[in-house]
Amino acid sequence: MFKVTEEDIDGFGHVNNAVYLKWLDATVWAHTRYVGLDEHTCQSLNRGMAVVRHELDYISSAYLDDEIAVFNWLSANDGKLRASRTFQVVRVKDKKTLLRARTDYICTDLSTGRPKRMPQQFAESYQITLNSEATSPKAQAIPA
Repeated sequence: MFKVTEEDIDGFGHVNNAVYLKWLDATVWAHTRYVGLDEHTCQSLNRGMAVVRHELDYISSAYLDDEIAVFNWLSANDGKLRASRTFQVVRVKDKKTLLRARTDYICTDLSTGRPKRMPQQFAESYQITLNSEATSPKAQAIPA
């Protein structure tokens, strides 16, 4: 859950578009830690999931003091190299969807930055959730 602060507001009086990406990233890290793949574990495996593409659809705006929930679920994982997450950003007070997004990742060797096959632990921890809406009980809102 995020609360919109003065720092998040741009010159037009609403949350700046880059802030949404920051919230998505914080949610990803919270989920990654939740499934047991914290930074230390990734470093010991010498693997990480690097962003190759973000696709964001801005639907409505958030404003100062709004409470925001960010839902995310794994929408693809080939168990080898690629995975994708889908996101839904919702204003809590009226349950209005503000943003939908998808991010594509590729597994990389942390020492070289080059693509490298996922360790089994990644393939098992990043299970696909077969739901298309955050309102589903399988969508995950992990506290950031």
